[in-house]
Amino acid sequence: MTKEDELVFLPLGGVGEIGMNLALYGFGPKKNREWIMVDCGVTFPGLDLPGVDLVLPDIQYVLSQKKNLKAIFITHAHEDHYGGLNELWPGLNVPVYASGFTAGMLEAKRNYEGSRIDIPVTPFKPGDKVHVGKFVVEAVGVNHSIPEPMSLVIRTPLGNVIHTGDWKIDHAPSLGPLTDEAAFRALGDEGVLAVMCDSTNSMRDGVSPSEVEVSEGLRNIIANAEGRVAITTFSSNVGRIRSIAQAADAAGREVLLLGSSLKRVVAVADDLGLMEGIKPFIAEDEYGYIPRDKVVVILTGSQGESRAALAKLSRDEMRNVALTKGDTVVFSSRAIPGNEKAINDIKNGLIEQGVHIVTDGEALVHVSGHPRRNELLQMYEWTRPEILVPVHGEAAHLMAQQELALQAGVPQVPKLRNGEILRLAPGPAEVIGEAPHGRIFKDGKLVGDFEAMGIGERRKLSFAGQVSINVILDERFEFRDDPDVVAIGLPEEDREGDDMEDVLYDAVLSAVESIPRARRKDLGALKESIRRAVRSTANECWGKKPVVTVFVTKV
Repeated sequence: MTKEDELVFLPLGGVGEIGMNLALYGFGPKKNREWIMVDCGVTFPGLDLPGVDLVLPDIQYVLSQKKNLKAIFITHAHEDHYGGLNELWPGLNVPVYASGFTAGMLEAKRNYEGSRIDIPVTPFKPGDKVHVGKFVVEAVGVNHSIPEPMSLVIRTPLGNVIHTGDWKIDHAPSLGPLTDEAAFRALGDEGVLAVMCDSTNSMRDGVSPSEVEVSEGLRNIIANAEGRVAITTFSSNVGRIRSIAQAADAAGREVLLLGSSLKRVVAVADDLGLMEGIKPFIAEDEYGYIPRDKVVVILTGSQGESRAALAKLSRDEMRNVALTKGDTVVFSSRAIPGNEKAINDIKNGLIEQGVHIVTDGEALVHVSGHPRRNELLQMYEWTRPEILVPVHGEAAHLMAQQELALQAGVPQVPKLRNGEILRLAPGPAEVIGEAPHGRIFKDGKLVGDFEAMGIGERRKLSFAGQVSINVILDERFEFRDDPDVVAIGLPEEDREGDDMEDVLYDAVLSAVESIPRARRKDLGALKESIRRAVRSTANECWGKKPVVTVFVTKV
């Protein structure tokens, strides 16, 4: 270690937003730091990004430091923590350390997507230690809503850092592990420089209910239901799936799985022995032959996804499976902000069919996998850090945890956002710079930034449509044929009842004829005149300006 060595933390996603978690830890002098990456997540696009499949963190800074990037560590297999690996790892090509379940999910994901990328994953579990450059990284078991989650202890010559990942304290989970209190207390005794701590539930008082309470709530609903019971939950929550299957068995019901992502998760869990003791699930074509009070369906679609199984059921679009009046649908999940309308649309479709809806507000059918305020205070007590950095949350969540940590007596709780480089040591915690950061987008088979993927133009098309115009001029720069005008996404008629394409056709004629023939030789200027005339005419009769594409050819 030299006098110039620094330990820094740089989030490129997940700090100031929910999802898309990606963090870097750097050690060494400013111009020659060694780096490790923790997590490589995605988030999902809203309606403002038409056609986009996934939103990923921009890793141009990581690529600029590629020769000094030593490894990637994945805390667990939720999409917002590992979902970007397939797209982003090929440009980095460094060792990846993850649990067996995460490795299995990554392989299943690649097979499903038909990806030819082979990402070598080194198994990594609680108690394991990995030496990479100046870092020694150890996994600590925590509880969360997915198998095999972990926190990371990152030991450096300038101090120990705990990266909590997603966690909660549950003394009776349906699927382990327990959050390792003894390990965190031992780390506190050893000395903790900083804790990078999950802020997702920092605005909620108390302690999260236990998963065993959720299991009991679901068991009561299944036991007392008169008709079929369909339960939608996050597909990665293997513990919840086990609880539902056990409750169904106790009530004498068979279980059907619906949804490709759910089936992939269960297949991976089964390979790892996590489904031991669970009866085989029935096939989809058996569903119609089982009495209504003898079946439970576990299915995807809790977030209102239009192509998921629950949405199809709400539209009665499935070939072998349907719900009828008197059946029950349970939303064993929480609504991710932004998905509320899509979820309500599905609920309304089910209600129209006479289906009874049960949500978390009516019964205890879901519990979060993130710590509430009392659990956060417990982590502070166990680890006694010099620095607490709130991560994994929007501004309100980060601020809530900052205030809580300061009230609890944590000496330093710096404010940090994506792209800011936080020096943890030596000296007091301080933001010392900013790295390039932002978002890139997976669109079909391609990945690129907002401009490169044409998302801005696509957004314009979604609001105001497009008009294509083809004009052919003869050697005298007169019309050789009638112009072609094709309008897509525009009203068929204007307020007067005139055909919209006819109105725009007249605008093209007027634009060309208003320009003297001698000046029509400048085809670029002619195109622009036509474009302006068509947009102006559309705006006058419709109130919107479509995207206009003009082709002019002289023969």
